[in-house]
Amino acid sequence: MHAGLRITAFAAALAATFGTAYGVGEAVDPVVEDPAPARHESHGEESPTAEGGGGHGGHETKPAGGLQISEGGYTLDLRTPEVTAGKRSDLSFVIRDDDGRAVTAYQREHEKELHLIVASRDLGTYRHLHPTRAADGTWSIPVELPRAGGYRVFADFTPATKDAENLTLGADLAAAGTYAPQRLPAPDTTAEIHGYDVRLDGGLRPGKESELKLKVSRDGHPVTNLQPYLGAYGHLVALRSGDLAYLHVHPNGEPGDGTTKPGPEISFTATAPSSGTYRLFLDFKHEGEVHTAAFTVRAGAATAPTGTPSHAPSDTSSGSSSAEHEDEPGHGH
Repeated sequence: MHAGLRITAFAAALAATFGTAYGVGEAVDPVVEDPAPARHESHGEESPTAEGGGGHGGHETKPAGGLQISEGGYTLDLRTPEVTAGKRSDLSFVIRDDDGRAVTAYQREHEKELHLIVASRDLGTYRHLHPTRAADGTWSIPVELPRAGGYRVFADFTPATKDAENLTLGADLAAAGTYAPQRLPAPDTTAEIHGYDVRLDGGLRPGKESELKLKVSRDGHPVTNLQPYLGAYGHLVALRSGDLAYLHVHPNGEPGDGTTKPGPEISFTATAPSSGTYRLFLDFKHEGEVHTAAFTVRAGAATAPTGTPSHAPSDTSSGSSSAEHEDEPGHGH
């Protein structure tokens, strides 16, 4: 992943460390929940328009990531295409080059060689994971998905080759069981997660940069001592409803750069590849725990406060630095 002001492709889930592995593994991060069904809109999803299409003033936007299983000479080989909902399973995959060989050398970005995102098709479940790589190039991590249905797996990485570019490859994952789809929560500018309140200022604009500011508070007081997580005070992932196009947004500035403060506000610059509805997932760390706040945003529409924080019934978590704590809905990082 590249730091800066632009969105790059990305996506993820739970992490753990294996004694026989070559790389360093990670476990879960935040668990966030989505607004209650009563607050869902009947038209929570919109069909995304073609990128670079009309209505954007001719602006060209880099294609969103995660929509292809192969790109730039690399392929995501998902060895675990199906798991059982509610049961712990080992999720494994390999990144292969044009010759079919497993890739074993990666550039470290944001403290990791590879970032893994797992999200349900209805965006009710979100995982940001950091799997462990074995010497033969196989990545593995235990994962337990709470609900049956279709999921998308995103691998965000940069090969350790000359002039290599960051890639986000995606593959479908099925969780067997009784399927009960959830509708996307209505757009909102506030979210509550594990005693923290997060407010979103700003919105997404198709084909144009826009600033997103997220302010974190607890018990009515601004949180001014956020901790760096993966080299930043906050990480923001956006997934487009409908096709789960993956957008990874990095904060404006880095800890220690002399301009960035540890809260309460985290600033991002993002460009939506098209109009449509997006789900935003913010990871932040405080007092040793990682939390994820989730928001629904419509690109091209101004955000309007509803006055009521979102209480997520969905399950969102990220990969943290220890395999000891694996968050389930209702437990913070």
